Amino acid sequence: MPTRSQKLGGFLIRKERWGLAWRGWLIVAAAVLGLGWALMLGIYPFLAVTHRVDTKVLVVEGWVPAPVMQVAIHEFKSGSYERVFSTGGPVEWSGAYTSDSDTSAALGFERLRSGGIARGLVEMVPARVVGRDRTYNSAVALRDWLREHRLPVQSINVITEDVHARRTRLLFQEAFGEGVTVGIIAVPNPDYDSRHWWRYSEGVREVIGESIAYSYARFLFEPPK
Repeated sequence: MPTRSQKLGGFLIRKERWGLAWRGWLIVAAAVLGLGWALMLGIYPFLAVTHRVDTKVLVVEGWVPAPVMQVAIHEFKSGSYERVFSTGGPVEWSGAYTSDSDTSAALGFERLRSGGIARGLVEMVPARVVGRDRTYNSAVALRDWLREHRLPVQSINVITEDVHARRTRLLFQEAFGEGVTVGIIAVPNPDYDSRHWWRYSEGVREVIGESIAYSYARFLFEPPK
């Protein structure tokens, strides 16, 4: 048991206690490194989740780069989808909402059309809100559009770029509520190898940034009333 002694009327105290020897510290360090390695290997597949649901409706975030849009076009043509929607707010360089044509929804719409999808099957649904929570605002815009046009849906699949996927599904589900099942399709970023994302500056930036963004959306985000 630990022993103690006092001096100067109790102002100073001496304690003896057990501490880790070098072998103990070695085990602790190995455990920390092992946990860190497991986290590094597991964080990408956690964020870049793909889980399709049975649906006739495909949603594409209009801001995604061209390679992701090509996958979206193939997904639509090869699946049993009947409609595809392009969502998104004002493009980043515009600074503010000016018109629907200056939104990422419009950009995605043009790419889908140029990919050979018929005009009657593609719909542009812009979000006219500038600022943070762009993904949530895009989901709300789509939800409201469907309600206004009396097109009830029970499920949708959303296509987005790799590590953005889990947060996208979370926010779309938040916007649509429990009555709609949200599926998600994550398309890898061609700029880095997802199996070794930590070797690329682009991979580190995206994985760390999206980990923070997802944590905010999961634990701190409150939908505006």
